[in-house]
Amino acid sequence: MKIAVEGCCHGELDKIYETIEYLEKKEAVKVDLLLCCGDFQAVRNEGDMKCMAVPAKYRTMQTFYKYYSGEKKAPVLTIFIGGNHEASNHLQELPYGGWVAPNIYYLGYAGVVRYKGIRIGGLSGIFKSHDYRKGHHEFPPYNPETLRSVYHIRNIEVFKLKQIQMPIDIFMSHDWPRGIYHYGNTEDLLRKKKFLRQEVEMNTLGSPAAEELMAHLQPSYWFSAHLHVKFAAVMQHPPRGNAAPRVTKFLSLDKCLPYREFLQIVDIPDRSSSSEGLEYDPEWFAVLKATNGLQMTTPQRWNPPENNGLHERWDFRASEADMMQVVEDLSGELGIPDNFSRTVPPYDPSNPQPGTPPSYNTNPQTTELCAKLGLTDIYSKVGQRGDDMGRSQSSIGGEEEEDAEDESVDEPSEYPTDTSRLSSSFNPDEITIEDEWEEEEEGEEVSGTNATEKADLPSDIHTPSRMVLPEPKSSVSPSHHSLLMNLPPPSHSTPRAPPTQSGADQEGQCDSADEEVTAARVLKRSSDESVEAGNRGTTPRIKRRNQVIYQSMDDDECEA
Repeated sequence: MKIAVEGCCHGELDKIYETIEYLEKKEAVKVDLLLCCGDFQAVRNEGDMKCMAVPAKYRTMQTFYKYYSGEKKAPVLTIFIGGNHEASNHLQELPYGGWVAPNIYYLGYAGVVRYKGIRIGGLSGIFKSHDYRKGHHEFPPYNPETLRSVYHIRNIEVFKLKQIQMPIDIFMSHDWPRGIYHYGNTEDLLRKKKFLRQEVEMNTLGSPAAEELMAHLQPSYWFSAHLHVKFAAVMQHPPRGNAAPRVTKFLSLDKCLPYREFLQIVDIPDRSSSSEGLEYDPEWFAVLKATNGLQMTTPQRWNPPENNGLHERWDFRASEADMMQVVEDLSGELGIPDNFSRTVPPYDPSNPQPGTPPSYNTNPQTTELCAKLGLTDIYSKVGQRGDDMGRSQSSIGGEEEEDAEDESVDEPSEYPTDTSRLSSSFNPDEITIEDEWEEEEEGEEVSGTNATEKADLPSDIHTPSRMVLPEPKSSVSPSHHSLLMNLPPPSHSTPRAPPTQSGADQEGQCDSADEEVTAARVLKRSSDESVEAGNRGTTPRIKRRNQVIYQSMDDDECEA
């Protein structure tokens, strides 16, 4: 099975699907599935744009609305998770996942599904310690604080995922598991993103929650995005009992821009399945049913139950009987129904409505699923107290103000080594990264106005030597056998850029390995990006080309 993995989408669905189509023709392959690792931006109309945490200048409709309205249909089944630039009111309608458009499926706050026997899990959002223990209390219209806290990961979702016992093939998170950068070419990463050095050396870069999940789930593949850089790693986990140690192949990709490494096609071995379509996962639904009573819709802090004598129940793992009950609840039909329905009018380019307010709607998909499984529609529940809580908050419009998150009272994290609040990073969500909106402008300058013409030129494409993943690293014992993933030469959707490129274009190249390994095709758009950083204490200064935009806002405002 050929699975296309994409980094940050940023609403560029047309470009992503066009690139996949180009690659399919060039390589004579057929992509079965597309996985997008966050910042999907499922913006349906102007009201949704007001629910997305980006500076107002960059609130553009992009192309998702065409797929929502029915003007277009996704040519390949697409599964995605949320990131930190999303139409949050739209995604909140589907807390347990669902169709945002025909053939485009959202995994929810957290979720596990099956596709042709392959088990795919995901966790939406990014980690922030001061919101981690709260319930999902946010409700549109958001104020400057809830506009951001709405996409912060909550411990209830991590707790649910930690009840999973059956093997996961693929897992997705938007931000990286903390520490994963030590299992790949760290120096190459720091050469491309110099300003990350201090956080890498202090081991504060990334999500401790995702790190915990990687240790528990030990999936075969873990895909991420967020940092706008391609990075591969191989992590060998400590053995469990007499079983051989499992290995996780990690890959993070860039965002969709010309000459950027934002897409890679991975070959996954086929597996027998009861269905050719997307299926619900009985174990995951059994966990959802068991933990339904633990969910909160208030900002009060909550700790998961433990085996410490204070809780009646702390183990919510699914038994075989629990999973059989899920199958019975679904009348024996695990196939996810094609029950997409629009809940707001789509954007009409011929009749723009810039005054459209943020919408709140329950989604029939969620209503139907909750009725079948006895789950709580938490978005509906928080909406019931909207007049008292959500709507009493000031309306959106303060995106140019200082980040209200920093006003939150800091409290000890449940992770003993969590230093997310102590990081020297400018970015409030744990990473220091150049302004991604500035990056987009630079990408446009590189591509020029003839980018479309370039894509239609004959393929005189530069193909460097094969690239391999690093040898798996383990803190238990070094591995003496290579478990490399041998990657064929990169394929490009655009011809090679002029020879003024930086050495970053040759990243990770080395000779192919002799071992029999899983192959993948790399889609690379050559990068002209370079970051010139000065010094700002121990952290390099970040160049900002649009100074006027940022004069009235803290550097922390625009999250990567």
